[in-house]
Amino acid sequence: MAEAIFNGRRVSYQPGETILEAARRAGVEIPTLCHMKDFSTSGQCGVCVVELAGSGHIKQACRTPLEEGMVVATDSPKVREARANALRRLVASGAHNCLVCDIGGDKWQELQMEVMAQPWHDTVCPAWGDCRLQDLIIRYGVSMRGVEPKIRQHPLDDDQPMIVRDFSRCIKCGRCVSACNDVQVNLAIAPPDEAALKAGLLESDWRPVVDYAKCTHCGQCIQACPVGALFEKKAYGQALANELQKVRTTCPYCGVGCQIWLHVKDGRIFKTSAVEDAEPNKGRLCVKGRFGYDFIYSEDRLTTPLIREGEGFREASWDEALDLVASKFKQIIAESGPDALAGVSCARSINEDSYNMQKLFRAVIGTNNIDHCART
Repeated sequence: MAEAIFNGRRVSYQPGETILEAARRAGVEIPTLCHMKDFSTSGQCGVCVVELAGSGHIKQACRTPLEEGMVVATDSPKVREARANALRRLVASGAHNCLVCDIGGDKWQELQMEVMAQPWHDTVCPAWGDCRLQDLIIRYGVSMRGVEPKIRQHPLDDDQPMIVRDFSRCIKCGRCVSACNDVQVNLAIAPPDEAALKAGLLESDWRPVVDYAKCTHCGQCIQACPVGALFEKKAYGQALANELQKVRTTCPYCGVGCQIWLHVKDGRIFKTSAVEDAEPNKGRLCVKGRFGYDFIYSEDRLTTPLIREGEGFREASWDEALDLVASKFKQIIAESGPDALAGVSCARSINEDSYNMQKLFRAVIGTNNIDHCART
């Protein structure tokens, strides 16, 4: 393997690896906003810059291939200044008013009132406390003095029932494009045109607008967004990120067993997200897994077994209900044989439950009349 030097430390790398890939494999930290591991990167944020010793050139780590003997500084004064300038530019591009706190008293109040007058800005940003841009601004101590955020003239897409796309907070990082096109392969968010990029039109013209004829509403773009530009309508204004406890569980909707985080406050679920690098879904979810969690709070849900009695139903204990089912099964088998019974396994059950269901019918009851509703 070839070698390069990171901050005075020798690091081995594979030919063709970028500076960022080799650094992460070696445990050398380089901050990013637009990069997504294993997928294409837009390189638009400018936060991953490093300095090449000798030349003094500042390069984007996500796009620059390593070369034998290259000497890389990841936290030099020049690098920190370049990152701070990139972060200031991103804050100035939209309504990131949580970060503009040193522009003067009167102007600060005027700015906040103008921002809060915009749709979906009447409460704290949905990403507050879980915003990569906010984290980096604080980490690098970036001053916003003289920054004039662009509050108005940003498109807004809030017509869909589950997701708000607030482009006033969009930093055009392109992560939602990779999430849609590379991760989920829905191809519903068109990447910026290469000709427009070369012409320098990205900043003024391009937005990650969605083609809803292709969109499956999986919400993968929400999970990829590093700021508050994309968020769940149901969770808006309900709780801050640092107020929510994450509880890992298995999605209840099918037998795949996707791993999800429940974001919980006071025993109530406010939203869900996929567990990154977990089997089998690897950070992916479908529309049901991401947005269909609130059925558990439905007042129409049955919470106790019901037994038919006369023209209606009465509540019963589980023991009484199961004993009744078992006795009816035995009666039917005795009168008409085991093939008079049939079972259908629920698609929301895990694979192990479906296996036990067919085992019950084949080995215990003695019939092959067993099916699964997902097959149809």
